[in-house]
Amino acid sequence: MTKRIYSIPYFLWIFLFVIVPLVMLFWQSLFDLNGHFTLANYILYFTSGTYLMMTWNSVIYALIITVVTLVISYPAAYVLTKLKMKQFWLMLIILPTWVNLLLKAYAFIGIFGKYGSVDGFLSFIGLGRPQLLFTDASFILVASYISIPFMVLPIFNALNDLDENLVKAGSDLGASKLQTFTQIIWPLSLNGVRAGVQAVFIPSLSLFMLTRLIGGNKVITLGTAVEEHFLTTQNWGMGSTIAVVLVIAMLLVMRLTKEKRIHTSSPSKKKWSAKSIKETEETHAK
Repeated sequence: MTKRIYSIPYFLWIFLFVIVPLVMLFWQSLFDLNGHFTLANYILYFTSGTYLMMTWNSVIYALIITVVTLVISYPAAYVLTKLKMKQFWLMLIILPTWVNLLLKAYAFIGIFGKYGSVDGFLSFIGLGRPQLLFTDASFILVASYISIPFMVLPIFNALNDLDENLVKAGSDLGASKLQTFTQIIWPLSLNGVRAGVQAVFIPSLSLFMLTRLIGGNKVITLGTAVEEHFLTTQNWGMGSTIAVVLVIAMLLVMRLTKEKRIHTSSPSKKKWSAKSIKETEETHAK
């Protein structure tokens, strides 16, 4: 009974700030500019080449940002687990998340802008003054930088909880460093990778402020389209439709990357699996 009472604020919060807004969003998507009930918004979205291209762009940009972030974050998280003051260094990586996103965006405008620090350095070494701001590369770089802490933290937690005895046992049994990583470390850290992918890929689908400030409206995504419909064209029905599609896409991503239990196959198929190593250790202990 006590647990049910304590859970009331949680369910009340979920109802008021998750379920109700989603229902309102879906309801608004069923009306046109004149306030008439219609399914025309959904028909237009799924038949318009423009919106389908925006969807494709959003997925591609989110995928690139996620891959870049993962490639940087996984080695960084692994190195952090080997340091003596790992919590201190982890805090330094997380520290930029305390700074407002808008402030960081304007800071990068100064860094990549005309006569900015990067522009001045390239000019100094004789590479001229190339256009760095308002490009796909600058948008992906800034979005990846901002997303790194959200990828590092879950991977660090997964690697930090990894039983070092499994890694040592793999080496004792003759596994190479590559085999140790692919058969022990990587599988046991996959839940952290999945959590990091969710934390990066899902928000990247709906980015809109960075597309304006860093991409210079050359980077068009669904998040940009939602902002345009709500603030400029005042077509709230179409904006809500796109938002509903984004919510569904995010739910699909969460479903595909949900945490899974690690199942190991027979020793003949995975020689250096964590399960087989643990069984071997128990056998030797007996």
